[in-house]
Amino acid sequence: MSTEPNPTGGTPPVPPAVDSRAGFHRAIVWGFKTAIDAGARQVLCVDRDFAEWPLDDAELLQALTTWLRLPQRRLLMLAGSFDTVPRRSPRFNAWRRHWTHAIEGWQPPDEMNVELPTLLVADRILTVRLIDHANWRGRASLDQRDARVQSQEIDAVLQRCERAFSVNALGL
Repeated sequence: MSTEPNPTGGTPPVPPAVDSRAGFHRAIVWGFKTAIDAGARQVLCVDRDFAEWPLDDAELLQALTTWLRLPQRRLLMLAGSFDTVPRRSPRFNAWRRHWTHAIEGWQPPDEMNVELPTLLVADRILTVRLIDHANWRGRASLDQRDARVQSQEIDAVLQRCERAFSVNALGL
């Protein structure tokens, strides 16, 4: 694990254990807040549907609001489907309407048939990954090499993805 000092001058925060559903939620919030404190320009979130992510957390949404007000900040979301987000995270769904210029939703085409990991990567400085969905086991780390590898793997998938997660439903 990298122990590079963070931009605020202290040592980086210790990543939480991912050993339960609550631990996963703590790790996701830790990942966002650590990325924001480190001055990350991009946070990449990947999941099959984001149904279990703590996207409605009020403190998290406030931190993201402050972060997205800074120039050149982007939140990228890659999912197999975004259908459950409006139901499971209504506060996040309403909040994101104000940030459409900085939040991008992507979805792989059906023919790609890719299994998406549950992953948060920030500027290639940290990762949070849920490895065992059934038992809520995963890893949060400040390992820059791991973050770089995960980013590269997801970048390869993103190149073949299509825009998704529109704020306004289109229809006739």
